[in-house]
Amino acid sequence: MSLVTSTPTSRHDSAPPWQWDVFCRVIDNFGDIGVCWRLCADLASRGHHVRLWADDSSPLTWMAPGAREGLWPGVQVLDWAQSQDAAFVAQLPPATVWIEGFGCDIAPEFIASHASYLSASASEGIKTPVWINLEYLSAESYVERCHALPSPVMQGPAKGWTKHFYYPGFTAGTGGLLRESKLLETAAQWDHTKRSDWLRSHGVTWQGERLISLFCYEPEGLSAALAHWMRGPEQTQLLVTPGRAARAVQAAWSTAVEASGVPEGESKLRLHHLPALTQAEFDDLLRSCDVNLVRGEDSLVRALWAGKPFLWHIYPQDDGAHLDKLNAFLDCLQVPAGLRTLFAAWNGLPLPSGAESTPIDWALLHAEESRMAAHRWRLQLAAQEDLVTALVNFVEKKR
Repeated sequence: MSLVTSTPTSRHDSAPPWQWDVFCRVIDNFGDIGVCWRLCADLASRGHHVRLWADDSSPLTWMAPGAREGLWPGVQVLDWAQSQDAAFVAQLPPATVWIEGFGCDIAPEFIASHASYLSASASEGIKTPVWINLEYLSAESYVERCHALPSPVMQGPAKGWTKHFYYPGFTAGTGGLLRESKLLETAAQWDHTKRSDWLRSHGVTWQGERLISLFCYEPEGLSAALAHWMRGPEQTQLLVTPGRAARAVQAAWSTAVEASGVPEGESKLRLHHLPALTQAEFDDLLRSCDVNLVRGEDSLVRALWAGKPFLWHIYPQDDGAHLDKLNAFLDCLQVPAGLRTLFAAWNGLPLPSGAESTPIDWALLHAEESRMAAHRWRLQLAAQEDLVTALVNFVEKKR
């Protein structure tokens, strides 16, 4: 059984594939494992061999069915605890590249085992792995300053080796964004027929109304947005993902009904609750909708590639760091003033100067201005090197 449908392509026709070790410790929600899996699958589709070491790979059961059972060619999913088992690690082929996903630390036992192997094989010319600290996605200015900087290892069995910081990003001075080789081609071929078929196959009774996807935490602006869609004038169907988004809608519903002032039975808004989707199905969902409401890191990038108007519910942080991160993102993409207000209102953040006394215009989200902006952002980002291509080129230089 093969679940990889794209044709594998190697970095060079004559070059042998590399062995990669990708490490992931799940901090919260699904972004960590989601991003690491997409990275691994993309590397494998280009001919590389990848071991994904994760402390909680259970979300892959629905994100990438078959991944944990070894049914994806080129990718092996392993439990983090196995990386601490020196006997187990010792019998594995050594890797060319180590990647610490989101800055996690590789188990000391794993490093010690590899260092011991290299010491014993010193006469065979085997190189130390290229060691990458893959960081979180941000548009803040420090990303370009810190991208690709070396970080010498000062102690432990790998003393004298060097890690390198690697920052994904939205500009040419960063590591780029995950973008599989056929992603844009698939998006370009997504027509009305494919959209209708996909919706039907997922139980969505679409009657031509506006479609909006919802994948969020608990956005402050949800009640106001629901009330706006209830009032109309257009018919709207909201496709709600399970978990926190579904619970957020349930919690906001009565407030939205009251705020809308719409009598029972006259609402222009219909809800459809979706099951958990695979990553590929989630991409199809974003392509099928007219507006996408997304959260976290992975779905933000997928919304950009879908090329439809979207709002990003950024993960709230106690120290307010998410405000700087959101503003940097909006600055980087030169988001129009009206949309900036919507991003702030959706996230419950201070409105831009001058917008405080003006009613929030939720209709702008599905206006032509927003569609044109989303199209422009996709073109702008597609002109840059994708993350895996840039990463492979970087490793090539450091070997």
